[in-house]
Amino acid sequence: MNVMNSTLPMLRARALGLAIALAAGSAPALAQEIDHSRMHMPAPKPAPAPPEKPAAKKPAAAQPVARPAAADKQAVDPHAGHVMPKPAAAVVPQPAALDHAAMGHDMPASGPDMPAEPMDHPGMDHSLMDHSSMDHSSMDHGQMDHAAMGHAAMGHTMGNDLPANAEPREPIPVVTAADRAAAFPDVVAHTVHDNSIHWFALLDRLETWDADEGSALAWEAIGWVGTDLDRVWIRSEGESIDGSTESANVELFYGRAIARWWDGVVGIRHDFGEGPSQTFAGIGVIGMAPYKFEVEATVYIGQGGQTAASVEVEYDTLLTNRLILQWLAEAEAYGKDDPSRGIGSGLGKVEAGLRLRYEFTRRFAPYIGIVRERAFGGTADFRRGEGHAIDDTRFVAGVRFWF
Repeated sequence: MNVMNSTLPMLRARALGLAIALAAGSAPALAQEIDHSRMHMPAPKPAPAPPEKPAAKKPAAAQPVARPAAADKQAVDPHAGHVMPKPAAAVVPQPAALDHAAMGHDMPASGPDMPAEPMDHPGMDHSLMDHSSMDHSSMDHGQMDHAAMGHAAMGHTMGNDLPANAEPREPIPVVTAADRAAAFPDVVAHTVHDNSIHWFALLDRLETWDADEGSALAWEAIGWVGTDLDRVWIRSEGESIDGSTESANVELFYGRAIARWWDGVVGIRHDFGEGPSQTFAGIGVIGMAPYKFEVEATVYIGQGGQTAASVEVEYDTLLTNRLILQWLAEAEAYGKDDPSRGIGSGLGKVEAGLRLRYEFTRRFAPYIGIVRERAFGGTADFRRGEGHAIDDTRFVAGVRFWF
């Protein structure tokens, strides 16, 4: 009885040890029979964002990521040797390996939080990255596989993602009638080559001087009425001494624009004064030559086969905007003698004048001047026979105005 009591605790201890040994031996087999596919493994922690690179620091060359050896991987991976099905969401096409050192990205060489597998660029949110601090000048984009990049996931907007016939993102507004009216307003000023009727009258000279026979008065006037192309011209000039008209004429012409600044004229001229009056048919030009020489040149055919020609040239020198010096030269010639009117054949007379005027307004200007007139040929002979001087120099004072 005592023996049984002493051996019973020993047997119990041995049985307990045997059970513990059996349990320890069957644990690996039991772990292999567990269905791990039904177990949910925690998602791996995302790799930390690369540290921001200082602006003045050049990017460091990337170091190869240290991968653990196979033995070490078995030591740290409790599921080594198990066949684990990969989730469908993890099957993502991987782009070609990127050279981050050439792209200017400052990547840490290794660390406990760095993944052993290549980085998943399509899943990266580049919109949260600070691209302003990256040194893109050293990137070698020629070696990058842009076709495999997920630019939509990066938040990049590609210029070629629109079809060729797509409308612009900010379409040009349609031109309206109001836009055309604003761009081409009605012109209310003088219109060139229209059918409006205009007119102009200029009393170029109205002057007096002290002659031997008494007070003398001379005038020269010109005017027109019509359109820019077609006009009616009126001209008149003459002299009177002591209230008696020595010589005068009136001309009426039709003018047509033949060139810029030039009108061709054709019409009639009527002479009157001492002696019988005479009428001529005339043709000529009126206009402005280069350098602002105003020219009037006309030839005439009169009664009895008489012919004549006259040329007048004027030029204004602006001493100031209001003080103007006018130069004038005029010449007359006739085809044959006319004793009844004191005209000889050839060059009849030449007149040259210099007048200084002050324009109080553009329309009104008094002036003073000096004029010299000389007769030639047969006309000089007729003047001598009548007791008149063939050469006359006079100081004149007058007024010039237009309206």
